[in-house]
Amino acid sequence: MFTEQGPTVRELAVQALSSIERGYDLLAPKFDRTPYRTPERVLDAVTRAVGELGPFDTGLDVCCGTGAGVGVLRRLCRERAVGVDFSAGMLAEARAAFPPGEEGPAVHWVRADARSLPFAPAFDLALSFGAFGHFLPAERFGLFAEVYGSLRPGGQFVFPIGAPPPVGSRAYWSLFGFDAAMRVRNALWRPQFVMYYRTFRLGDVLEDLTQAGFVVRLQPLTELGARPDGSPRARLVVATRE
Repeated sequence: MFTEQGPTVRELAVQALSSIERGYDLLAPKFDRTPYRTPERVLDAVTRAVGELGPFDTGLDVCCGTGAGVGVLRRLCRERAVGVDFSAGMLAEARAAFPPGEEGPAVHWVRADARSLPFAPAFDLALSFGAFGHFLPAERFGLFAEVYGSLRPGGQFVFPIGAPPPVGSRAYWSLFGFDAAMRVRNALWRPQFVMYYRTFRLGDVLEDLTQAGFVVRLQPLTELGARPDGSPRARLVVATRE
């Protein structure tokens, strides 16, 4: 599952028994050599789909980690791309990946909790990849409201969302088992490490986005393939602040 340069079993165990922030600080130097990094094909598919919605001047990567989403913003935005994360370790890796002086829009990094974003309505585009499992369902509306407040009128919040695996499939039981193990871990150990795969259900997400003030539509990411019934394996959520 991991490359030889990736984290060891012991390192992953230490991370799993830490808080979210501390865990990602520890994992940061090797994060991009794990399967947790968003695959390039997903980043490319989102880039092409979102590029048709522009143009954009300023962009925000919410929970940016090591900066994969900022790489997308640099291809889409003309003036400025900002990555925000609460892990100092992940931000350090992101800064190293995008050194100052490179061509393209200016890049800035901000350490902050996404549940309390320190921005005025300044962005044309916000996006996020792979971070929503770190927020409990009760926190989701507040997170979306913070993103809404960071966008200018007409700004768009976009992110990919995959179709759930078929009930009874290997992927289904894998995610079910991971979430079950995480619930047991959090019941028995402090600090908690919130990471769940099965709590970000599309219907609930759309409802929370709408309640936060967004007008929402879905766009198939056809590049990522189709399920046996012909439905897309992934969609792009496009939430607009009007």
